[in-house]
Amino acid sequence: MIEIVNLTKQKVRNDLIVKIIEKTLAGEKAKKWDISVCFVGSLKIKELNKNFRGIDASTDVLSFAGLEIKGSKKKLGEIFVCLKEIENNAQKEKQSFQKMLNWALVHSTLHLLGFDHESTKKQADKMFEKEKKYLKN
Repeated sequence: MIEIVNLTKQKVRNDLIVKIIEKTLAGEKAKKWDISVCFVGSLKIKELNKNFRGIDASTDVLSFAGLEIKGSKKKLGEIFVCLKEIENNAQKEKQSFQKMLNWALVHSTLHLLGFDHESTKKQADKMFEKEKKYLKN
């Protein structure tokens, strides 16, 4: 199940959010996940980034892998997205807002599944290839 909570005034297409996350999960054969996607403002994402990563700055997306739900073999995951940062990134990269949002959702879902781009170049390359795969139309 994918739950979407929007704490901002900006509208998002829930169907597109669910579709890209489900595509990524299915591609990785990881169907037993309950994921919460929460859209927050710049101050909230900055607070989360500082509290959990020690980085006192706003960011586009954060993901937190959770626990297995006892007895069901399901896993929980939380994704926090700052739409303002996605907008800023889209302008910088000269990409559409939706394309940048899709990238953030695929990227964070891969993080939930254990992929990491910060430890080695090999892992970063593997994650980058997966992102390209799931972002193809």
